[in-house]
Amino acid sequence: MDLAFVLYPNLTALDLIGPYEVLGHQPDVTVHFVAETRQPVTADAGLIITPTVTFDELDRADVIVVPGTGTWRDPLEAGVVTAWLRRVHPTATWTTSVCTGSTLLAAAGILTGRPATTHWAVRDALAGLGAVVSTDRVVRDGSVVTAAGVSAGIDMALTLVGLIWGDDRAKFTQLVIEYAPEPPYDAGSPETAPAGMVAFARSAVGGFPS
Repeated sequence: MDLAFVLYPNLTALDLIGPYEVLGHQPDVTVHFVAETRQPVTADAGLIITPTVTFDELDRADVIVVPGTGTWRDPLEAGVVTAWLRRVHPTATWTTSVCTGSTLLAAAGILTGRPATTHWAVRDALAGLGAVVSTDRVVRDGSVVTAAGVSAGIDMALTLVGLIWGDDRAKFTQLVIEYAPEPPYDAGSPETAPAGMVAFARSAVGGFPS
């Protein structure tokens, strides 16, 4: 099974690494890190990732994972990722996104009229791109699975493991990575965080609408 993890400048590293750690250790998978070129790609906090294949070289994958970025308008305007998604999505078994990666799926026409989720600060933008926006942490519609902000990529990947390899394999994976979150604060969503903090976060997170 071919897994394609999409790379582009300033992607959010955990959007990529969370699903990779969950999916990359499953049986009989081949992982591809796909980008416009084979030159190293720098994530938004400085992590450098080396692609293994280019968009021109990879014309199909069983599973596609598209991470997000705080500067999500940039890859939308560049159009390189969306052009590749239009080409490979029709033959993929699963097409997925994490955080603002859903805006790239939407721009490629994959989410038109479909339920999907994204980072809370980009819900209006995703709706403007034609998706039916949900506030759920993980949303599945047919062969498309979207995750909310950043850390939700782990939930999405575990959901996908359950769909592909079965619930027991997903539970085993959850146990092995000791995914039993007990955050020290209850401020992980705009519904639970103080209103003033939500307003500050909207203005502070680069690239997101205020």
